Amino acid sequence: LVVDCACGVGYAHVVRLNNTLQRMGAKRVLKACNGPEDGPLNVGCGSEHVQKGISPPKWYSDTPEAFYAASLDGDSDRIVFFSQVKDEFALLDGDKIAVLICDFLQQEVASLKKAVGDSLPPLRLGVVQTAYANGASTKYLKSVLGEENVLIAKTGVKHVHAAAHDAFDIGVYFEANGHGTVLFGDKFYSCLAHADTVARGNIALQRLQLLPALINQAVGDALCDLLLVDAILQLQQRDILQWNGLYQDLPSRQCKVQVEDRTMIKTNANETRCTSPPELQDELDKAMEAAGPGARCFVRPSGTENVVRVYAEAATSAETDALATKAASLVHSICAGIGTPPSFTSSNL
Repeated sequence: LVVDCACGVGYAHVVRLNNTLQRMGAKRVLKACNGPEDGPLNVGCGSEHVQKGISPPKWYSDTPEAFYAASLDGDSDRIVFFSQVKDEFALLDGDKIAVLICDFLQQEVASLKKAVGDSLPPLRLGVVQTAYANGASTKYLKSVLGEENVLIAKTGVKHVHAAAHDAFDIGVYFEANGHGTVLFGDKFYSCLAHADTVARGNIALQRLQLLPALINQAVGDALCDLLLVDAILQLQQRDILQWNGLYQDLPSRQCKVQVEDRTMIKTNANETRCTSPPELQDELDKAMEAAGPGARCFVRPSGTENVVRVYAEAATSAETDALATKAASLVHSICAGIGTPPSFTSSNL
């Protein structure tokens, strides 16, 4: 497993972790690349570069084979995975990580329920995403967990963390940028304590008991997430491309529109719909309908710049380009845009 450490603090810890794994006789080797002495922090490398650019990192010290690889960010609280074979590149972002973890947890909880029987209290397993999550991941998660166990929260770790904590006994959240974790509520621990009196030694029970020792529930922790993902893949006998094949991302586009006053834009609680100006959402609804079944877009004011952020996705790249261009144009015309609104065509890709 090749690990791009973004020329940051994670490098030394990946080296130390690999040394520990080898002393324990583990088959997995972690190859740490891009250390602090190799190049500038986060420049051309790291999780943000890989996720936003949908391209491999720059390798400063050597050029490893990266069939199975991960990129940390500079302070190691985010991680994304990727695979590069010749000119073929596959990105597995936070949405893909959430899907893998939820798929695993669902199987293990179901297996434990089968072993313990009806005396096992029900556990609510769910996931929290933001509006930026790819719609294909949301559809897949709803098919695995049930629609009621997939929530959309306001953008920002503090919002998704709180929602996962409050809504679920086992709450998973990952933003698309690879920042996330799994939270375990009191009912999770009491359930496992009961199961231990009935089915001690059960393999699903043992795996669930070990998870809180592996997962950092307080913050995003790229090394904990790396070990968790790798363990799941090994237990399920999947490689990275099989994991990537669980669902196919919809084409999506993001842009920002400069406006005179971003505060004139108001949204609902999870930022999926615009509440002010009211005519803007009406026009966005028409644009989504014109873009075809499953098309989606939303706008939200930036928290740091005087801009409005636009997200669009649809079934095809052409439909996505058209929807993103139309949404940006609507924001620009209705919300006193500055300059020329962004536009997308196939030549931009």
